Formats: sequence, C-alpha cells, structure tokens
Amino acid sequence: MKIAAVQMDVALGRIEDNLARMTGLLEETSRAGAELTLFPECAVTGYCFDSLSDALPFGQPIPGLATTRIAEACARLAIYAAFGMLERDDKRLFNAAVLVGPQGLIGSYRKIHLPFLGVDRFTTPGDRIFAVHQAGPVRVGLSICYDVSFPESARALALLGAELVVLPTNWPTGSECVATHAINTRALENAIYFAAVNRVGTEGEFPFIGRSRICDPSGQTIASSDSAQETILYADIDPERARCKRIVRVAGKHEIDRFADRRPEMYGALTAPHQLERPGRNGERVAGAGVPVLQPK
Repeated sequence: MKIAAVQMDVALGRIEDNLARMTGLLEETSRAGAELTLFPECAVTGYCFDSLSDALPFGQPIPGLATTRIAEACARLAIYAAFGMLERDDKRLFNAAVLVGPQGLIGSYRKIHLPFLGVDRFTTPGDRIFAVHQAGPVRVGLSICYDVSFPESARALALLGAELVVLPTNWPTGSECVATHAINTRALENAIYFAAVNRVGTEGEFPFIGRSRICDPSGQTIASSDSAQETILYADIDPERARCKRIVRVAGKHEIDRFADRRPEMYGALTAPHQLERPGRNGERVAGAGVPVLQPK
C-alpha cells in the first residue's frame, strides 16, 4: 500500500476551510497513487484554544459532519484517510483521531496521554482501550502526538495486530528530539511501520515544527521532512514485513523476537496506579490517580 502524510498548516476554528483543504489534498494524493492519506492532529479544528468554552463549539460527534465529508471524498476516490479532530460527547471534549474509508467511518480513538498544552489542557482523557482497524490490506492502529512518548501505547497496538501505527501530531518548538528519534524507536521495538504527520504554521505563540516521518519495521526512516514547510510525504509499505516478528541475522546464533522474548510477568510496576501530580485545568496540581484507569470492556 502506498501511503501519504500531509504536513500542512491548519486554520484555528475554521472547520469548513480546513475540510475543503483536506478534500482537495485527498484528490492530490489519490492522483499520486496513495491509498491511505494521513493528516495532522486537530486538522479539522486547530489546536491552541484558550479554554474549554472556546473549544467546545468546534467539537463534533463521531460520526458527524467531518467524518461524513471526508468519507464522501474517500468513497469517490476509493481511498482511506486518517485525521485529527475534536470530538464532542455531551459536555465532554476529546482530542480524537479517526479512520475513514469508502465504506464510511471505520474507527476512532480518543487521546489517552494529555500534555499541559493547547486544547489538551481542557479535553477529557481518552476512556477507550486500544483497538486496531482494517484499511484495505493493512491493520491500522491510531495514536495521537504525546502518546508516542509512552512506549506502552505503541506496544499495545502492536500486540493487537497493528501493522501500521498512525500518529497525527501537533509538535511545537521543543519537540525536535521526539520527532528525530521516537518514531524510529517505536517502529523498531515493535517491528511495525510507524507514520507521524505533524502540522506547520503558528497558532498564538506556538510555532509548529513539521518534521513528519515514516519508518519501517526495522526502524529505518523511509520518508521524512526536515523543515517546517508544507509538504506531502509518500511511502510504500508492505504489511507482511510487520507480521514477521522473528529476525534471523545468523541462523542458530543471532535471532531476535521482541514479542516472544517479552517478560510481561515482570512488568507489574507499569500498570500500578500512581499518585504523581500533573497540571490541572486551572493551573492547580491534581493527582495522576484521578485520571481514569482503562479497563477492558
């Protein structure tokens, strides 16, 4: 499958303009042969809202206007798309990513790990367990921005069968090290394709750095941007490579399987609830234990 990562600017609060731009870009990537096109975090809405009351009117249900509009373009072009948006669920607001295709909405994800930045200061932590979705021949896992700093996210998706993890991001200045190193590491340690698509431009006081990147299951970069300019990255991915976890370098002498070699019985500390503090919505400190603990449904 050929995929495209659209590194683009986004207009804060201008949903119709952003959706029109995205559908036009889908036409472009489709002409270039891409079967799956990826857009940044909050590509529909923008990111740097100053309060929950400012952001809430721009949240939409899933499915809703944004997913329907992009799905209609996907049906016309016989392609798939993944993009970021704000999901409104009654009075709650989630930073969400969705996957749509010719058949409509395929799956969605609510961002679990929230930095004290932009709209994430006011959104609700994701309350759904990880899931993997089928997009043509590829099993896709959805993640968002700050999630990549927590290796458990990518590992959970890989264990569920993800062959490609899609990471819509809004990396501002200060995220250069993550952009340069984390994507390759998540791909390598899980033997999967990993695609991070960042935005560019400036919202308020925050410039966004671009530097989108696509890595293969060996951790090698197969497409990347070194600039903060708008661009489209293309890469061909072979899901069969991500299905083979056993790496034989010298038969009988040097073989690696990062899934079979795991020791989950030794990892109890990773799932123990913590009492560490994190920033609250109004600048106060709140206990991390107050963040919902996800339980399988």
